[in-house]
Amino acid sequence: MKPKDIWTYAFSAIKLRKLRAGLTTLSVVIGIAAIVALLSITQGLQAAIATQLQKGFATDTLIVSAGGGIGVAESGFSLLVNDTETISQIENVTAALAIIQRVGYIRTTDGKARRVTIVGVDFEAYKAIYSSTFVAENGEIPSNPENTAVVVGKQVSEPWGNGTLFCSVGDTVEIIWTNTTARPLRNESYIGSVAAVLQEVGGFSIGGPSDTSIYIPITQAQAFFGTGKCEMIIVKLKNDDKATIESTAKTIRNAFGGQVAVTSATAVLNIISSVFSTIELFLAGIAAISLLVAGIGIMNIMIVSLMERTREIGILKALGMKNRTVLLIFLTEAAIMGLMGALIGVGTGWGLAELVVRIFSANGGFGGGFRQGGQTAAAGAVRITPLLTPTVLLGAIAFGLAVSLVFALYPAWRASRLKPVDALRYE
Repeated sequence: MKPKDIWTYAFSAIKLRKLRAGLTTLSVVIGIAAIVALLSITQGLQAAIATQLQKGFATDTLIVSAGGGIGVAESGFSLLVNDTETISQIENVTAALAIIQRVGYIRTTDGKARRVTIVGVDFEAYKAIYSSTFVAENGEIPSNPENTAVVVGKQVSEPWGNGTLFCSVGDTVEIIWTNTTARPLRNESYIGSVAAVLQEVGGFSIGGPSDTSIYIPITQAQAFFGTGKCEMIIVKLKNDDKATIESTAKTIRNAFGGQVAVTSATAVLNIISSVFSTIELFLAGIAAISLLVAGIGIMNIMIVSLMERTREIGILKALGMKNRTVLLIFLTEAAIMGLMGALIGVGTGWGLAELVVRIFSANGGFGGGFRQGGQTAAAGAVRITPLLTPTVLLGAIAFGLAVSLVFALYPAWRASRLKPVDALRYE
């Protein structure tokens, strides 16, 4: 038989058994839909987080912190604000910026208060490094700020997301933190003036601008917190080449006798990509279990079909049909059901992914929210768009088709091996 005839014959056989074929196809649809939905959401989340991290990071920067990690000192060693001078002398370094930060509160003149991260930086240098995110939406970030100048993140200014402002440019605010080194503990505070409100950054950051932080001049931070120590130093490099990053990081570690940890933005992004790849593989494996169930269903329907069509096969073989042709007919039936199930499954999975994202977005997005004054606001929430890559699309279709053919192989082989005499006598 010609390939066209085999295809037509197989399709006609499926049409004669619509309900059974439909249920078998449905099992393939469920398996493929699960794979597509899970992977498209995961890849969309990965892309969203990577985008947000790239906003909070600069790929040509290094983050230097004391001890074994950012903000964690495993020994008695501490970074000092003046250590920026040592780092600035290292080859390939164009700038070094110290960051002092504490958790505290900001209070307005009408008594409203919010918990924030108070960050002390050199405004001009910080803006030069994070030129795309440390940008004022309202007001102007001063290059030579007075000690009372305060720059606030978007969610500090507008925490509820409904146009109601907590504070705005020109407002007088009180900055408060609890001095835990004093006995008894006491609150330290001073009065500042909001010079600028940052545009929304979104997502996460390590060292970079944040929507939930307020920024004060580094000199004011040293006096306010009573320290010359800093939590981290941001190092800007000439370029983001891997060789430059690795050599500079090694030189910085050596300069401080191995007492500092040096983290690159690209390394963090690579680690996150690796983690998501593992998660995707795990989720795909779970979803693939349902496809195995679908494969068993295909094998079942093929065996039942073989029993029902034994005499038909006997007649065809008596008329001269070859074993190979019978095998191809049964495999083609399985391929049709697998392909239809895969295509419908891809569409269904994409729809499920969109539905899940909409449900989560309606509740503040992935990453949750925080409550302030009885209302909920998205704090660092990551809003994602399901991402159906060509790899996932083609892989899902190929996987559905492959499972169908593999599980149909045994019934098809049995049908092709039937002897015409035995088949004709079968009742």
